[in-house]
Amino acid sequence: MNKREIGSGYEEMAAAYLIEQGYKIVARNFLGRRGEIDIIARDGEYLVFVEVKYRRDERQGSPAEAVDYRKQQHIRRAAEYYLYKNRVSEAMPCRFDVVAILGDRITLIRDAF
Repeated sequence: MNKREIGSGYEEMAAAYLIEQGYKIVARNFLGRRGEIDIIARDGEYLVFVEVKYRRDERQGSPAEAVDYRKQQHIRRAAEYYLYKNRVSEAMPCRFDVVAILGDRITLIRDAF
C-alpha cells in the first residue's frame, strides 16, 4: 500500500469515529488552492474542518503535534476557499478540529486552532 492508501484508511476510521460522536460528514478530501482538508462535517450549528493525523507510536512526536502553525495556515486557506466556493454564509460558525490517531487510540481535539 502506498502512503495515500494508508492515509485514506485512517481518514475512513476518523470519519466513522466522528459519525459516532454525532457529526454529519459533508465532504472528504477537499482540495483548495493552497491546501487540503481531510474531512468537512457539521457538528450542531458548526461547520467543522477536520485534520486527521496518524502515528504508529510517539517516536516522531504525537499526531496532534504534526498539525503545526504552517499546516494550520494551509488548512485555514483551504477552508476560506471552501466557504467562498460553496457560498457559505459569513454567519455560519466554523471551527477546526483534529482527529489524532496514535496506534489504535483515537483522540478528538475540538476547536484545536
